[in-house]
Amino acid sequence: MAASEALEEVRVPVVVAGAGPAGLATAACLTRAGVEHVLLEQAPEIAASWRRHYDRLHLHTPKGISALPYLPYPRGTPRYPSRDDVIAYLERYVGAMGLRPRLGEAVQAIDAAGDGDEGWVAQTARARYRCRHVVVATGLARVPRLPDWPGREQYRGELLHSGAYRNGAVWRGRRVLVIGIGNSGGEIALDLLEQGATAAISVRGPVNVIPRDLLGIPILAVGAFLRVLPSWLGDLLGRPLVRLGTGDLGRIGLRRLPYGPLTQVDRHGRIPLIDAGTIAQLRAGRIALRPGIRGFTADGVRFDDGREEPFDAVVAATGYSPALEQALGGLAELCGSTGLTADAAIHPRPGLHLCGFRISTRGMLNQIRHDAQRIARAIVAAS
Repeated sequence: MAASEALEEVRVPVVVAGAGPAGLATAACLTRAGVEHVLLEQAPEIAASWRRHYDRLHLHTPKGISALPYLPYPRGTPRYPSRDDVIAYLERYVGAMGLRPRLGEAVQAIDAAGDGDEGWVAQTARARYRCRHVVVATGLARVPRLPDWPGREQYRGELLHSGAYRNGAVWRGRRVLVIGIGNSGGEIALDLLEQGATAAISVRGPVNVIPRDLLGIPILAVGAFLRVLPSWLGDLLGRPLVRLGTGDLGRIGLRRLPYGPLTQVDRHGRIPLIDAGTIAQLRAGRIALRPGIRGFTADGVRFDDGREEPFDAVVAATGYSPALEQALGGLAELCGSTGLTADAAIHPRPGLHLCGFRISTRGMLNQIRHDAQRIARAIVAAS
């Protein structure tokens, strides 16, 4: 008998895969609606990906719009919660919402039920869960992307993905290159500078940069008003405010994208750099700006302009893959692209729901709150 055939068969209306913010939010909405479900998490604790983030991490969205359904952040939490604030909040959320995640139980495969049954089968090493609905909430940041740069194997320094970065104390007094100026790359470069390292950022192409705050107001609060307009019009009206907050990026060697941040999110599902101080340090020359890299040398990197520089370490802030195929197999292709704003990204197939995969100008946690509520309503309506 095959191992999968020997597994316990469990019937439950809904399976939620992943106990990060998206899975917890969905489970809370289902609990409030009185819908029976199981919440499965491969790690031995909730919010595993948040616990792996670097020490300096702060949300780029204010706490008022970054809470999950039904529970605000506690009084005294700073406007932009830290990594530890978020972890503490998520732990509190589990208790406050009465959630019971099954920890250490990874979903290995999700398939249509077949055999004349409607719905889905979610398989773990312990059981086969037959359900009418399955919610995939495993997150966008599942598998680090680390390009295979030429000469990488000969580099004698330390090369690590931003997902493995904790803090810059170990590189005090040493030269470190950060590849990429997304939100992780920008904040890691600041952390290296504050910890006494000599930091540089490699930027290959044009970028969009928006200030985190403008005249004391969170930029996403401003963006919420512009978001109701077509993205091109919102970008046009917001352009003077962005320039007021960031200044002339060309003076420090950065090129702006030919379209604005709202269009960038809609077209490519990519968030612009929400600047929390990196641009000021680049402008002051405390963080060096470098072009894209062509490859590695034994002691450092060779840049696209041909110059070579030594670096003791290189941090690749080169993003992640959601790796949906690990859970969904061939069904991942039927789900289409993740990281998009289209509503179809929430319910790609009847009974199959995705939460935590939509990139939005609202902020990731804010979008999760809205999507979790919509998914719960759709499941209730289908019952």
